[in-house]
Amino acid sequence: MTNELQLQNIPLFSGLHEDELESVASIATRRRYAKNTIIINEGDETDSLYLILTGKVKIVLSDEDGKEITISVLEPNDYFGELSLIDEEPRSARVVTMEDCQLSIIHRSDFTQVLDGNPELVRNLLKGLTRRLRMANKNIESLALMDVYGRVARTLLQFSEEAGEVRIIRDRLTQKDIANMVGASREMVSRIFKDLTTGGYITIESGMITLNDKLPSHY
Repeated sequence: MTNELQLQNIPLFSGLHEDELESVASIATRRRYAKNTIIINEGDETDSLYLILTGKVKIVLSDEDGKEITISVLEPNDYFGELSLIDEEPRSARVVTMEDCQLSIIHRSDFTQVLDGNPELVRNLLKGLTRRLRMANKNIESLALMDVYGRVARTLLQFSEEAGEVRIIRDRLTQKDIANMVGASREMVSRIFKDLTTGGYITIESGMITLNDKLPSHY
């Protein structure tokens, strides 16, 4: 599959003509990253947009004590780094690979030239920023109004997909991953998982989580 066709699958570049995709592909550089590699650190002075071709990354915030919270997980056809690309401020979060990844990287100066001549790309960028702002609002609402169980249940539903009469989480999310996503200790998440497993609500085999029944509304 060519660079141009892969770019066409990324929402940011939807609606672009073939020659426009070729123009973007010509300024992009491919790079591979191994699992658990830090691509960006919070506070870094970088000037690039990163497009995910294969693999997954997590966006992580941490405090002075080293406590982490995962604010999102990005998959192929997602992208990151657009905020610093626009406002030229330091990176606001750390980005870490969850598995081996292949990324396409576009530097700010090159991307700005493409933006200047393509209003459709500007609209797509604004749509992406709006979508992420709405997601951030939902995460803030979850942290403020839900207890730990509610946040765990919401995360399980968010990452699951229908598979017949059950829902399956194909991503290999560890209990530590989920704890970081919901702002809780791994021990608390482990207790919730144990109770949900004992109750037959979920099963875990080879790292894959299956939601067998509707999760209870309260814990």
